[in-house]
Amino acid sequence: QVQLVESGGGLVQPGGSLRLSCAASGITFSIYAMAWYRQAPGKQRELVATITKTGSTDYLDSVKGRFTISRDNAENTVYLQMNSLKPEDTADYYCNAHFFKSDYWGQGTQVTVSS
Repeated sequence: QVQLVESGGGLVQPGGSLRLSCAASGITFSIYAMAWYRQAPGKQRELVATITKTGSTDYLDSVKGRFTISRDNAENTVYLQMNSLKPEDTADYYCNAHFFKSDYWGQGTQVTVSS
């Protein structure tokens, strides 16, 4: 059984920081490309950050310089460090694992940025 379980979401003030975690099980984690997506109410799901099996990263323009995606293959976990948070970062955040025909999603974690 494949499971991706996100954690670390919550309420944070503008300018604050939050670290999201996504723990994977049931897959050979090290060969999967991992990603974080987000979806705000009334908006389309968007790709926030990706990290390949070799560690190459890419980011949504609006989060560059503020967010950092990383992975710990020993712990089968991908992280999203979010700094300098803005209200527009408010969304449900989902982790994704992809390898050829396999594509898996977590259930999501809510991030709310508000004063």
